[in-house]
This record gives sequence, C-alpha cells and structure tokens, in this order.
Amino acid sequence: MSLWVIRIFFLLLCMLGGYAVSQVQPELIENGFLGLIIGFGLGGLLIALDEMLKGFSLRAFSAATFGIALGTLVAWMVDRSGLFDYADEGPRWLIRLGLFVSFSYIGMVLAMRSNKEDFSLIIPYVRLAPQNKPLNLLLLDTSAVIDGRIADLVESNFLEGIVVLPRFVLKELHQIADSTDPVRRARGRRGLETLSRIQRSHRNEVKIHEGDFPEESSVDAKLVRLAQALGAKLFTTDFNLGKIAELQSVAFVNINQLAGALKPVVLPGENLYLRVVREGKDKGQGVGYLNDGTMVVVNQGHSLVGQQVEVQVQSLLQTGAGVIVFADLKSPAPS
Repeated sequence: MSLWVIRIFFLLLCMLGGYAVSQVQPELIENGFLGLIIGFGLGGLLIALDEMLKGFSLRAFSAATFGIALGTLVAWMVDRSGLFDYADEGPRWLIRLGLFVSFSYIGMVLAMRSNKEDFSLIIPYVRLAPQNKPLNLLLLDTSAVIDGRIADLVESNFLEGIVVLPRFVLKELHQIADSTDPVRRARGRRGLETLSRIQRSHRNEVKIHEGDFPEESSVDAKLVRLAQALGAKLFTTDFNLGKIAELQSVAFVNINQLAGALKPVVLPGENLYLRVVREGKDKGQGVGYLNDGTMVVVNQGHSLVGQQVEVQVQSLLQTGAGVIVFADLKSPAPS
C-alpha cells in the first residue's frame, strides 16, 4: 500500500473525528463544517510533520521521547512546589502549559545532543561498559556483492564493522541467480557465493536489514535512503550510484577506485619481468600485462610473443581506462 494512501486515509479519519466532536461537544466546536476544517488542519499538520521528519532515526526519536518525559517531570515538580498556589485557575493553567512546553523543549534538545555513551543505559538497549568506538556499518549493494572483491577485503581483515545487506538487495540477487540468461545467472550465483564467504569468515558480523522504502522504485534510491537513515558507508562498484551518493552527502567506497589506488606504482627506469602475449598496434611492438592487469607495450617485442622477457620502463601514459606502460626490451628472462 502506498504511503500517500495511508496519509489520505488518516486525513479522512481526522476530519471524521472533528465532525464527531462537533456533534458530541457543540460547546467546543460550533458546527460540523468547522469540525471538518479543524480535523483537516490537524491531520495536515501531522502529515507535514511526518514529511519533515524523513530520515529521523529510532535512536533520535527515543532520545526526544526521553527528553520530553524528563522535561515533563521537572515541570510537574516545579508546579507542585507551591510557587503558584496563589495564582488564579486561569493564569495557573497558562503557567502549567508554559512550564510543560519550556522544560520539554529543553529536555528534548539536551537528550538529542547527548552522545551514545551518555544515553546508552536508556536507548535502545543497556550497555554496562562504555564503548568509545562508533558503530561502523558497511552497506553492500548488488554490484559490490557480485564483484566478489568485498569478500577478499573482509577475509584480509581490511574492513572493520558490521556488514549490512538489505533484504531488497538479497531479493535482487535471487532474481539474478534465477534468471534464464546464463550470464546473469552465473553473476547472481557468484554474488550468493560471495555472501557465503563473508559469513563463513566470521571476521565481521553480517546482518540482513529488513528496512525498505516502498515509495522508491529503484534499488539505488533505496540504498541511498537506507545509508542516510543508518549512517552507514555504502560499498559499490557502480560509478553512477557513487555520484548519486556523493550528491546526497552519503559516505561511499567505490571498490574499483580502491583497487586502482592500491595498484603498485611503476616508475621509469624500473625493470620488469613479463610475458609478451601478442603483437602491438604499431610495427615492432609487443604487448604484455602485469599481474594487476596493467598493459605494457614492449618496443621491438613483436618477435617474442609467448616468451618471458625482461624490460625496462621508459614512460607512462595515463588514459581513461588506466595506465599504459611503455618499455624497452632488455634481454630474455633466464629460464
């Protein structure tokens, strides 16, 4: 059911309630039309408040509730202190309202400004020992799971925190794994195997998150919304998803960019051993590859295809696809 359908239904209930009050308590609301207007105004105010509170976490709501309760208690104690016993009933009612609103606001603000350790005994669970380390949530998207390198990072103990997999991402993986297209089916099964590897490693806790955003049609939009709500870091290989996350101030890691940053640095004058796998585009050139996939163009290496050779790096060329290394042949590598 759409969220707006629920909101419209709630608005109708508020209008019906306002009309009912006008019939039962005419001294409060003079006629039914005024009751409908008051009910509509109250329902519209609550719906506007709901729209303003998007991304308001359960922890923040718990903190605000506790702050209001604490402020109410302080206001009640001040009211019962006897300071206002000689005030008339009308002014005293206004004094009580002012005390409640003022102390509730102050309590709510103080509670929401407190950190997790100040509030750990109350919401959302009890912790007897202080933990200064912030909760680190690693949110995975479908492309990162299928890619598989996230499992290598987890098994190598490079990632610290709780791995969060949304239920809608797991559902998408199942659909891909059940596809009639053999390529998509293989990708989906690889993603499920990646999840099994992460769970078997026991280095990071893995949690399936049940949260969903029915009003969002795309998985990418749901991921960004969930990352905002949880304060999680999004892991992906999707360049466009990373840009969307960046525009919405969501922390993310593009695994492809991470892999590029971790490539070994090759400098001019350095000697390399590699196998020439094919001839190059220009006359006399041969082409080989480093272990990380970097292409090396070997001058005068066309006749050494299939052989292991030693080359010396002469220059580097940065392209949109990566770095191309140009090297001169030194001598065949000793067998």
